Amino acid sequence: MNAPDTYAPTQADGVIDWLTNGTRDERFIDDIFAQMCIRLQQAGIPLKRSTLHVMIHHPQWLGARMMWSDGKREAEITLADYDVRERSEYIGSSANEIHDGADEVREKLEQDSSLGRKHALYDDMRSLGMTDYVAWPLLHTLGKRHVVTFATDRPGGFEDVHIAGLKKLLPVLALVSEIRIKNRLARTLLETYVGSHAGELILAGATRRGTGTTVRAAIMICDLRDFTKISDNWPRDDVIDLLNDYFDAMSEPIARHGGEILKFIGDGLLAIFPLHQPNACANLLHAMAEAREAMAALNDRNSATGRAPLNYGIGVHVGDVMYGNIGSAQRLDFTVIGPAVNMASRLEALTKTLGRNVLLSRDFAELVEKEFALEHVGRHEVRGFNAPIELYAYPARAISG
Repeated sequence: MNAPDTYAPTQADGVIDWLTNGTRDERFIDDIFAQMCIRLQQAGIPLKRSTLHVMIHHPQWLGARMMWSDGKREAEITLADYDVRERSEYIGSSANEIHDGADEVREKLEQDSSLGRKHALYDDMRSLGMTDYVAWPLLHTLGKRHVVTFATDRPGGFEDVHIAGLKKLLPVLALVSEIRIKNRLARTLLETYVGSHAGELILAGATRRGTGTTVRAAIMICDLRDFTKISDNWPRDDVIDLLNDYFDAMSEPIARHGGEILKFIGDGLLAIFPLHQPNACANLLHAMAEAREAMAALNDRNSATGRAPLNYGIGVHVGDVMYGNIGSAQRLDFTVIGPAVNMASRLEALTKTLGRNVLLSRDFAELVEKEFALEHVGRHEVRGFNAPIELYAYPARAISG
């Protein structure tokens, strides 16, 4: 197909102007995409269905598909995992062709299906009454290729004037989408490496060394037992799998109950439950109860493959912590520090001596003892603190909640 005249007027010109000048306050690309499709319809382009496929590089997800269809005000988002490229839904699809370097994939769906491309996608399009389908790369900087598709049910398919308008739209859509996708990628990376709340603060400008705030929070520090022995004797890949499974068992309940994991430290983790959240301390114990069950299930799976069971220790305290940027001039860490963190760390270490998985300080126990059955384990010396500390253990049974 001949390239369209870049400067020739098209039906999409009003939509292009809106994309350029009218979307500055729109944060999410899926909202922009849905509104763009509606405006293209209103401009006279017989659009029935459109998709935008973007690479997002999330820890769990390779990419996302945004799909708009006639009559919808919003785009439907579907996530694709990292194995999608090995499955039939991708192999031989238009997205596959575009990622392999094709500049255009056009399929006239009214023709005999035996003469066209062979993929379930095109059969689905025909079953929906589509007559024409086109896919193009959406080119971002440094060679990044995403995919946009358009389909119509107009008899005879898209006319040349429709195709010209849609192609003229692509460079502007690429610019608008790249800004939003990179903003989302930055947010995802921060959420992945520092946590959602810290990520929000950093995006809001909290990047100066020494800046921070005082937060009252329940603090938990968890450590895997005998990890040095495991890492010395197990194959490397097995050790990595073990750590990932262990962190899944611990982390997912923490996130579900409103906690924030600030860092993984080797085989340990540091998490806080800010007390401005309702029932923060109770939520911490609910999270630990679920983590205990998840660890038991993990140990059952490990025993079936001949692996030794994993054990852990958790120290819990409550108090004020400094929450902010600490580090060198060039390398910062967004974390919490203070005596309350030190206490939680010391209690975690004491779990080995006292033979308990979980030790709670008296300060924390006072906030939850009416709801949970706690075991008093006496007063004990805690390294770095002058007076003995009254401690409690947390068994599996909860009185309520």
